[in-house]
Amino acid sequence: MRWEGNEQSDHVEDRRSGGGGFGGLPIGGRSVGVGTIVVALIAGWIFGINPLTLLGMMSGGEPPAQVQQQGPAQKPPAEDREAAFVSTVLRNTEVVWSGIFRQNGSTYTPTRLVLFRGATPTACGAGQAAMGPFYCPGDKKVYIDLSFYDTLSRQLGAPGEFARAYVIAHEVGHHVQDELGVTGKVDQMRGRLSQAQNNALSVRVELQADCFAGVWAHHSQESKRWLDPGDIEAAMNAAAKIGDDALQRSAGRAVVPDSFTHGSSAQRQRWFGAGYKSGKIQDCDTFAARSL
Repeated sequence: MRWEGNEQSDHVEDRRSGGGGFGGLPIGGRSVGVGTIVVALIAGWIFGINPLTLLGMMSGGEPPAQVQQQGPAQKPPAEDREAAFVSTVLRNTEVVWSGIFRQNGSTYTPTRLVLFRGATPTACGAGQAAMGPFYCPGDKKVYIDLSFYDTLSRQLGAPGEFARAYVIAHEVGHHVQDELGVTGKVDQMRGRLSQAQNNALSVRVELQADCFAGVWAHHSQESKRWLDPGDIEAAMNAAAKIGDDALQRSAGRAVVPDSFTHGSSAQRQRWFGAGYKSGKIQDCDTFAARSL
């Protein structure tokens, strides 16, 4: 991926060098992330705990965590290559989604992306590195501890810069859902559903974010021509490695489809591929799809 020298976003906050800590809030709200399932599923299947119980703990049931004090928003250092990569990808998502929204007669308001280390306060409660990258609708920000990229590459077997770009695009996809009103509609439905139905609904939410990531990749490559041979395959591999079934197998447990909250490897690949092939958000309606 030939990203160096491209325009970077002004919407990146760097909290990695912030001051001391304070007693934080328990994680709450509606934060959703591509990495959350890594912790919940692997820990759940290893220790025999329902992964949804662990996810519930992450969303409000665990003791308060020590989180890093939030200081004034600052930009990443110019010489920080990892931050420059994230900022470059984020800027391209801003350009692509602004154009798509404009073509559909609306206006896209970009998300802000927060770089943190260890833990940080969010409008959804205490964000922690163990959650992986996530989007918080409460403050409309994407949060990422860049150490997740080491986990993605070394532990999950998904190396490559475009695999990393896919992770950012997926979280931005959740912001696009928020902008389109999908997030609010889903939240209204959840209280009326059983646990199994909520799981199935979560899968459709996550697969749509994967599809939106594919839509971004389509338009990004069309305009920038910055992808190298193998880049799309790297994103597909990342989608496969973080499929619910792959994570369950990696934990040495049986695959239990009813427990899925993000979708199987095949489903995640299929929906990213659908978005990439057409570049149309209309082809990302996972909620109307009879088969995922």
